[in-house]
Amino acid sequence: MNVSEQEFKFMTEGVTSDLIQLLMDCRHYTLPRAVEAVYGSMIYSALLRPASGLYAQSSGYVYALLDNELKKK
Repeated sequence: MNVSEQEFKFMTEGVTSDLIQLLMDCRHYTLPRAVEAVYGSMIYSALLRPASGLYAQSSGYVYALLDNELKKK
């Protein structure tokens, strides 16, 4: 998928916001804890790399990857 830098930023910000909300809803994290978990994850690092393609996946799919990462910690 070929997207502009602006589209990429918009899409990654949307997924990031959804991940934070999902952590608060599903794992009952507080907002600060959810933000820290997302921004400190390997999944977030991958999301920021266009080549990973994660920005174009559903938030639910990316959340499942994040959830698995957090379970391993």
